[in-house]
This record gives sequence, C-alpha cells and structure tokens, in this order.
Amino acid sequence: MVVADVLRRDELLRAVDGLAVDVVIHELTALSKPPAKYADMELTNKLRTTGTAHLLEAARPTGAHRFLTQSMVPGYGYTEKGPRPLTESDAFGRPRGDRTDPAVAALHATEQQVFGAAGIEGIALRYGAFYGLDASQGFVTALRAGKLPVPRGGGGTMAWIHLADAAAATVAAIGKATAGQAYNVVDDFPATWGEMFHAHARAAGTRPPRALPGWMIRLTAPYFASLMIDTSLRVSNAKAKAELGWSPALPSYREGLAHDFPTAAPGKLR
Repeated sequence: MVVADVLRRDELLRAVDGLAVDVVIHELTALSKPPAKYADMELTNKLRTTGTAHLLEAARPTGAHRFLTQSMVPGYGYTEKGPRPLTESDAFGRPRGDRTDPAVAALHATEQQVFGAAGIEGIALRYGAFYGLDASQGFVTALRAGKLPVPRGGGGTMAWIHLADAAAATVAAIGKATAGQAYNVVDDFPATWGEMFHAHARAAGTRPPRALPGWMIRLTAPYFASLMIDTSLRVSNAKAKAELGWSPALPSYREGLAHDFPTAAPGKLR
C-alpha cells in the first residue's frame, strides 16, 4: 500500500515511482461529515482541482491508461431544475455568480482535466448524494445529537445513490465506460432531504430531524442550506444503465435503508 498527500506534488511522484498501474480512480474527499459552511468545501474543492492535476501527472509514468474521477450531480447547479430528469447532455459546471461557484467550478475542473488528458482515457462519474453504510451512520450520529435539521416542508429534491451501488457502477465503468464521457450514477427515485432524514431516523430508531425555517438554517449552515433548500435535482441514470450494464440493486432509499437496517419494519421506511 502506498500513502501520499496528493496536494504535495513531489511527494506523490516519489510515492508512485516504479509502480505499474492500469487504472486510476480519483475518489478523494476531505469531507468527514455533511458540510455546513462554504469553507467546509474548500479542501475538497482543492482535491478536485490541484489534486486532479497532480494525480494525472503521477498516473502517466505508471502506465495507467484509464482515469476515473469523482464528480457530483450538484455540478448541474445549486438551483431548482424542475421536474425533468437531467441527462449528461445538460449544462454542467456553469457558475451562477454566488457562493456555490467554487464548488461547481471544482467539479467542472476535475472533469475537464481528465477529458483533456493526453494519452489517458478520462471518465467522469457524476454521483448522486451518497447515503448508506458509513454515510448513513454519519446521518444517524448527527440525528441522535440533534444536529441534522431539515427545512420546513422537507426541502428540495435530490438524486441519491447508495454507496454500494456507487461502488458497483465504478467497477462497471472501469471496463465499459467510453473515454471522454460523463455518467450520472444515481438511483431510480429521487427524494427530498426531509424524506431521507426522516427515514433514517425511523430505521435507526432515533429522534427525527428538527424542522426549522429556512432562514435559521441559512444562518448556521449556509452551504447546506444552498444544497437542501435552493437545489432541486432529478437526474437520469439511463446512460449508465445502457452503456455500463449497471443498474442500482437498491433502486430507492427504502430498499437501501432496509439493506442497512434489517431490523427496521418495512413500513417505517415509507
């Protein structure tokens, strides 16, 4: 196993010296909990900009021929996108002139860098919001501590993906994805933040999330408010299904939480 700081170029290049690699999968994040403030995204944004550049440079001497990078569906924009499911042909990475621009720019940067990398087949996987496994345990921990509110009315709609399904799609993309292409990796049924967090509380038998007015969430968690209140995304996974031969084994959060919390009564997850 090789451990190195991807933001330290020389250290990274020394760490991979002499290695032979077929595929690089860039799944780096600095987020250990849901980001509340815009500053919480700064290091992850850097991993998607500078980190991607360094990883691409390190990939070449190893002989890697494919490079998969983690993108995310909020790159379509932190705004209301309407009822039509977005596809990979919709505009991605466009700034709006607000405080979400750095996060959007970082997602656009990691995609464009891998698409334009000479001698390497670059692929972007636009994941939905993660839940399941460790991600769901993080939600439950926050719920138990009373630190995971939802906007009154449930908040915006989000495209989700269970971590197990995200991993399966990533494996499928290694052999089947087309170079220079992006793929939406989301489940079949979007859900509001309120639906997701209330279902987690029921599944884990913990306190429900507090319903707070939007202005209050914006005061304490402005980035999370942009994601939960301002953003509404329905995203199509048809391309990934057709080209990767992948389909989510857990098509909605109901199946996903039943998988992760098998003692929960099925009716509680609805």
